[in-house]
Amino acid sequence: MTTKVQNKNLGKARNSKKDEFYTQLSDIERELKHYKNHFKGKVVYCNCDDPRISNFFHYFSYNFEKLGLKKIITTCYKNQNMDLFSQNDSEQAVYLEYDGDRNGNSVPDPKEIGIKPLKGDGDFRSKESIELLEKADVVVTNPPFSLFREYVAQLIDHEKKFVIIGSLSAITYKDIFKFIQENKLWVGYGFTGGNAFFETPHPREFAKGVYNEETGLVKFRNVSWYTNLDIAKRHEDLILYKNYEPKEYSKYDNYDAINVDKLKDIPMDYDGVMGVPITFMDKYNPEQFEIIGLIAGNIKGMAGIKSSSGKDGPYINGKLKYGRILVRNRKPLR
Repeated sequence: MTTKVQNKNLGKARNSKKDEFYTQLSDIERELKHYKNHFKGKVVYCNCDDPRISNFFHYFSYNFEKLGLKKIITTCYKNQNMDLFSQNDSEQAVYLEYDGDRNGNSVPDPKEIGIKPLKGDGDFRSKESIELLEKADVVVTNPPFSLFREYVAQLIDHEKKFVIIGSLSAITYKDIFKFIQENKLWVGYGFTGGNAFFETPHPREFAKGVYNEETGLVKFRNVSWYTNLDIAKRHEDLILYKNYEPKEYSKYDNYDAINVDKLKDIPMDYDGVMGVPITFMDKYNPEQFEIIGLIAGNIKGMAGIKSSSGKDGPYINGKLKYGRILVRNRKPLR
């Protein structure tokens, strides 16, 4: 099962706009343990979650008191049951509100969960959903891959804090990269071993070769968590130990920057511009590095970076390299 195959299938999911991927509770717990201080006294909104099976709702409702939450609101896109615990065929879109335990058993009982109908289809872009968004402090969910750009833009436009899941390649989307460069969005802690496992009603269509029939899960490597909440890893310096030797670092044909193929090879004493792999974003500390721009074959005129040859993408000796993020070390060792 190669990364190339997994990324191709994630692309299929994005392009076909069949975005029903249900996040595992263990993955939610593993990521959100780093954000606990951000939830106290807050209204959390999960606006892309089927309330009947959402592990996000499960996590927040069962940890409501422990996290000190004020409220949980959950909505999802149409065709959801009004009765949370039945199997009827209602086409009614609903939203849930949970204000915490009332009977002292520390369990979110059905009578404690407010289930309310929506007039529309529950789409995160609908007027009703936006009204609920405006009441929220933090948004936590796995939004549709096909609508990631629009989804993130909405959150930033409404000045909301968030922890969400998206394709790692979203870093190279022009509008998403702009948010990263402006420090409005960054990468979270990620999935164990870089592997994300999801439930989906369309496993064979989206993930041929990576679907496990025993577990019922599909596996993607090109997925990450994104957030704009301050986390400890964002202040951890990337440990550098190599010295810059001109003969060991090629320069691009069309950009005034050296190429660095592996993060461990970033020179600690170089003060010029460097092209580093996209995976650099997982280690990015804005106190240590400045992001200059992005060069990739499918992106034109990115962040004011202009090619001296008119070619897009990073070329070395006439050969196109993978996309690179252009960075500069803010505190190179002398």
